[in-house]
Amino acid sequence: MKLVFATHNPNKLREIQSLLPNNIELLSLTDINCHEDIPETGSTIDENAIIKAEYVKNNYGYDCFADDTGLEVNSLAGAPGVYSARYAGEEKNDAANVDKLLNQLKERDDRSARFKTVIALNLNGNENLFTGICKGSILEEKRGTNGFGYDPIFQPEGFNKSFAEMDLKEKSAISHRGIAFRALIEYLSQ
Repeated sequence: MKLVFATHNPNKLREIQSLLPNNIELLSLTDINCHEDIPETGSTIDENAIIKAEYVKNNYGYDCFADDTGLEVNSLAGAPGVYSARYAGEEKNDAANVDKLLNQLKERDDRSARFKTVIALNLNGNENLFTGICKGSILEEKRGTNGFGYDPIFQPEGFNKSFAEMDLKEKSAISHRGIAFRALIEYLSQ
């Protein structure tokens, strides 16, 4: 089965390819010659995932899944949330996003947070949503060099290291994205 994963992010693509069974051929947006940034105009993580999956299906004709992920910090009323990738500006700079978040949390005691991933699957004319949540807290400084985005400052519940201090296999076993994608893969395997 061929499926398009609606992403230009090579880190996400690599992470997901490691989770998929061999009978699913994963294509990226680059593979289908979609080089534009798909507009993320939704007001929620769920809406953005749906918008991206529909865009590929409607404009390129491929069965597709798309994800959207946000980091929701309790003491910031769920921010950065749907704006996680653009938290420090439209240029989507990971380091600037992390620095802004750390700065905003400097004087706050509650550093609890969660990552939320929603996957929208458009397959054979049907749409399904799969959600993964990983609870944790925001560290006071960056730790580790693996991963991307907020990984150096997010410590999942029950662990004493950040996502960026974990290898891909360890992170995927507990991460929001891993949880959502395992639900997707289970559905695709039926």
